[in-house]
Amino acid sequence: MVNKLIEKIRKTNAPIVVGLDPMMDYVPSFIKEKAFKEYGETLEGAAEAFWQYNKGIVDAVYDLIPAVKPQIAMYEQLGIPGLVAYKKTVDYCKEKGLVVIGDIKRGDIGSTSAAYATGHLGNIQIGANTYAGFDEDYATVNPYLGSDGVQPFIDVCKKEGKGIFVLVKTSNKSSGEFQDQIIDGNRHLYELVGEMVDKWGEQLVSEGSSYSSVGAVVGATYPEQGKILREIMPKAMILVPGYGAQGGKGKDLTHFFNKDGLGAIVNSSRGIIAAYKQEAYASYGEAGYADASRAAVIAMKEDIASALA
Repeated sequence: MVNKLIEKIRKTNAPIVVGLDPMMDYVPSFIKEKAFKEYGETLEGAAEAFWQYNKGIVDAVYDLIPAVKPQIAMYEQLGIPGLVAYKKTVDYCKEKGLVVIGDIKRGDIGSTSAAYATGHLGNIQIGANTYAGFDEDYATVNPYLGSDGVQPFIDVCKKEGKGIFVLVKTSNKSSGEFQDQIIDGNRHLYELVGEMVDKWGEQLVSEGSSYSSVGAVVGATYPEQGKILREIMPKAMILVPGYGAQGGKGKDLTHFFNKDGLGAIVNSSRGIIAAYKQEAYASYGEAGYADASRAAVIAMKEDIASALA
């Protein structure tokens, strides 16, 4: 799977992933009004609004980017209708040729971890038939339970040609409460997790590539830690959240990339999908929300390219 992602990055010249994390406050009123007219002010109506909102954004940006990252929690809050909207979003993005990273942050052990992996990345046998569940290309994985929680995902990835991104140093302010703790007297916990990612990654190094389909999540808000982790995980593709709305800028990203100009893909969520609410793109208005998202992607692409030049 990492070869497909790299191919898309090279084709678009944009190491960018758009986070499809809808919230009702982001959805333009004309989309909500239409959805509520059809389904009422219900979970179904809200889910339809999310789906139509996502579709508009994807239609506007799919030719500019290699990947999207829907955050499943935003859909789960709407229950089953929300999960239907999530699945429709995943399928539509794949139809558009985008790599889909399911931001699910699952972490468990044994059969439970295997079930999560099967549901999101694998196939399940039902009688004489085989079905894919959500069928994302990648999933984010919480490694707190250790190898018992990660290995079932790797096993499914081997079988299905998929990939994972393991949480290593997350972008949130309190991440250091655990991740920055000193262990073994001289290193941080996030460094140990990075070493484990490098080790796990040996199982999924793609033929003809120096990169693994076991990647890592490292926040743009911690560029110095990113520099350390880039050295620890030379074969890992790094998914970098925290750009834009959380404070990360293009200049913070240089250490996340390898000398070949690859090795990282940078996420922006509300900075793109709710761009029309920003002063810089206010002229687009609600009706032009998708065009505003496209303009924000172009600006992000230019910012990253300038920083990496």
